[in-house]
Amino acid sequence: MSELHYLYGKPISQADLRTHNSDFIVQEILPFVPTGEGEHHLLHIRKNGLNTADVARILSGFAHVHPKEVTYAGQKDKHAITEQWFGVRIPGKETPDWSSLDNEQLTVLSSSRHSKKLRVGALAGNRFTLTLRNVTDMDDVLSRLDKIKETGVPNYFGEQRFGHDGKNLIFGRQMFTGRKVKDRNKRGMYLSAVRSNLFNLVVSTRLAEYGLTPFTGDCVMLSGSKSYFVAEVWDPSLQQRLAQKDIQLSAPLWGRGTPLSQQDAEMFEQSVLAPLKADCDGLEQAGLTQERRMLLLEPQHISHEVNDDILVLKFALPAGCFATSVLRELFDYEDVMEKQRRAHFAEQKNSASVSGQ
Repeated sequence: MSELHYLYGKPISQADLRTHNSDFIVQEILPFVPTGEGEHHLLHIRKNGLNTADVARILSGFAHVHPKEVTYAGQKDKHAITEQWFGVRIPGKETPDWSSLDNEQLTVLSSSRHSKKLRVGALAGNRFTLTLRNVTDMDDVLSRLDKIKETGVPNYFGEQRFGHDGKNLIFGRQMFTGRKVKDRNKRGMYLSAVRSNLFNLVVSTRLAEYGLTPFTGDCVMLSGSKSYFVAEVWDPSLQQRLAQKDIQLSAPLWGRGTPLSQQDAEMFEQSVLAPLKADCDGLEQAGLTQERRMLLLEPQHISHEVNDDILVLKFALPAGCFATSVLRELFDYEDVMEKQRRAHFAEQKNSASVSGQ
């Protein structure tokens, strides 16, 4: 992520992220209310120090159902405190005593029956409460925060999308050259990493070379919607709608089919993606189709508290958007948990090397 363009220039303040799990709190926002009846059980769970797959395995074992009967709307970090929704299909059975699962790492906040399966992506968004410690230049951070409230940040896919050390992207490209991946979820994750990298590259290059200047033929999206249309001419009316944020600039999520942008916008995007033709071809052959994603991300309900060199930052993001894309415009931050993971991995590797001599 460090090589991607910064909308407000690279931050000068340093800070520590995720010194404790409680420094990274995420709450999922469901776009619907459980129906109260049906064979699917919707569980609102708070987890601490567990990843999504860990909780899914616990629920599967507790309910005595096949793992495929446990679903979730989104994956969440292990080193965090997250409030997350899970679905468990239990046809023709009594309601389990879900509260008996409660322990220091997992708490069932609520449970309700529902008529439909909970599917990946079935979220309105996420609320974040993030604590940054050892902030070295609070004035610079707060100044940048004002700019973000006004304009937003590049809507980059965050590091999580690419896996530790970018391995999801590596494995995705290996699939295009013959690597077999039987696991459907992993295959989807690897393809998504390749696609996300192309999106990030287009956004970064455009912002670095042209800023927020619109192009003839831009594929613009209606705010709060996935609907889009092509701006063949940027007349005063369309310019005003862009300034008022009724419409937003977008960048491609690559796949098969005719590119959705046209004219100058299409020429620019094609020029950026030309060196990565193998990635584009691989995504097309995998069956993905052309889509668009907004160029900028505007955090909602932003608030903050300052206590000496500690900043507590709260905001909400639409589903599929990354808190780290907001943080990178504010701080040159270090993820303490990730630093510890890398140190542990290096220590294990060194020990294995020594014992093998």
